[in-house]
Amino acid sequence: MECTEKTASEKAEPLVSSRGEGGRSAASRAQILASAAKLFREQGYVATTLRQIATEAGIQAGSIYYHFASKDDILIEVLDAGIASVSNAVRARVANLPPTATHRERIRAAVLGHLLGLLRHGDFSSASIRTYGQISVALKKRHRPIREDYARLWDEMIENAQKAGEIRADIPAKTMRLYLLGSLNWTVEWFNPRRGGVQALSENICDLVFDGISPEAGPLMKC
Repeated sequence: MECTEKTASEKAEPLVSSRGEGGRSAASRAQILASAAKLFREQGYVATTLRQIATEAGIQAGSIYYHFASKDDILIEVLDAGIASVSNAVRARVANLPPTATHRERIRAAVLGHLLGLLRHGDFSSASIRTYGQISVALKKRHRPIREDYARLWDEMIENAQKAGEIRADIPAKTMRLYLLGSLNWTVEWFNPRRGGVQALSENICDLVFDGISPEAGPLMKC
């Protein structure tokens, strides 16, 4: 069954907020970021120019400098927004669980939250995934805090599940996290909502992670 309900924090804020800046200026800034995310996703960071971003946003090229000092500054905001959209969705899903939830249930909720955040804000999250390997060490350093904060969230969930004996403890939590998030992130390349919903996809992924592909594990939900 496809889950359509969103928690309060998932409903509350758009990915790029114009609140506090007012009027046409805020709308232009949001449009610049949305246009940049689309182009970064489609053609990468290096190949995208400020002029292309301005054209996509429907503004004069010089107007970009009213909001951003450089393409690097635009990229950092796009990358941060991409991670934040996913992180917020994960935290909301986990926080919505009852206190009695098992560690496996927390991980299942986190997987669904990651997929919802990833696929709902496709350009931003995809740009974050696709361009990270293209950027300089200096830019990675600026973006690193939000990535590390999100990684810690997963490491803690996995380590707690290991300590509780709910998942195997002989594999490092970091290895599990890198494998799982790498698999989830790749769904932006192939997921098609016409072939099945995010809820079913999330359940299938969790069943594979927890129970493997052995026939003794039982049938999976059909995506």
